[in-house]
Amino acid sequence: MTRRALFLPALAGLVLIAAGCAAPGDVIDKWFGTGPVQKPAELVVFKPTANPKIVWQASVGTSQRHVFSPVVIDGSVYAAAASGQIVRLDAANGKVLGRFETKIPLSGGVGADGGMVLVGSSKGEVIALDKAGKQLWKAQLTSEVLSAPQVAQGVAVVRTGDGRIFGLDAATGERKWLYQRALPPLTVRTSVSVLLYRGGVFAGFPGGRLVALALETGNIGWEATVALPKGATELERVADVSSLPITDGRQICAVAFQGRAACFDLLKGSPNWGRDVSSVAGLANDRANLYISDDKSAIVAFELTGGASLWKQDKLYGRYISAPVVTGNYVAVGDFQGYVHFVSRDDGSFVARIPTDGGAIVAPPQVLNDGILVQTVKGGVFSIAIP
Repeated sequence: MTRRALFLPALAGLVLIAAGCAAPGDVIDKWFGTGPVQKPAELVVFKPTANPKIVWQASVGTSQRHVFSPVVIDGSVYAAAASGQIVRLDAANGKVLGRFETKIPLSGGVGADGGMVLVGSSKGEVIALDKAGKQLWKAQLTSEVLSAPQVAQGVAVVRTGDGRIFGLDAATGERKWLYQRALPPLTVRTSVSVLLYRGGVFAGFPGGRLVALALETGNIGWEATVALPKGATELERVADVSSLPITDGRQICAVAFQGRAACFDLLKGSPNWGRDVSSVAGLANDRANLYISDDKSAIVAFELTGGASLWKQDKLYGRYISAPVVTGNYVAVGDFQGYVHFVSRDDGSFVARIPTDGGAIVAPPQVLNDGILVQTVKGGVFSIAIP
């Protein structure tokens, strides 16, 4: 059977089966202004108890129909646009340190380490540049690169749209290993990458699976079940891990669309706990808690040890919020109108809100100094601090 993909961005809040809901192929259009958008909740009026401010902002170019995540490395921010441009910015003040032209349309990025910047194209190309923008190598893979390539310990890890994960020699771009698995007939199309941690590659897959691979060889260490597909139809049985797993150093956690969130022993993959919750956007953690943006654009919090439910903030319904990020005493998410919302880590109450350029914040916000970094689909890159 030919495999088909649901065109979902890496954000929660999309109701796939509802009266009058668009066909799966139309869903992504809601994000980029070409399709109908479900009526969002009105912005809640509240008394701010924190005062976020935009420290600096820059423009890199639009994302078009792709998702680009900025990356922070060695005091620089790298951000890319669909046109092929990569911008290097000073993380402290946003000053442009370099603009690089790859001369090809991009669909995934940015990944970086101390001396290399990586991006990918819809034609399956992976381009490696040095910090001055000089091309180091280009590799041809089997399918479009929708996520940011990752690099660590001399290995560049790239995920392609056909479900494969490639390990490339970071010095030359030559293939070191390939991991692939059979996929169900219907899957969620996202920009999810992989997590590199302590010599391991951790990746979620359609069918609710979480896999740990060896970074050097690609050999499988363990495989765990985040969620089991349920239902009579293909659409009902979609249970994909379509966001990045997270770790606290002892356990690793992931969440599935139409499934649940679950945490596993980092080394063995044995299950620790699981709770029913559905998410496309993803999750974040601090030392004590796990925070998830669910598929109705609520932020829910669980204890990291044991999974006890703590609180739920559901006043952002229909605003298609991003994955959460933890900064100081707050949890922050972006929404489809470019607002960044800050809620208390203690009880989920609203503490602050700040607008950007009106473009959807699709990519997960990143931690930057004492605040966060967001990139909108309009190409705005914003450093936001909150005391």
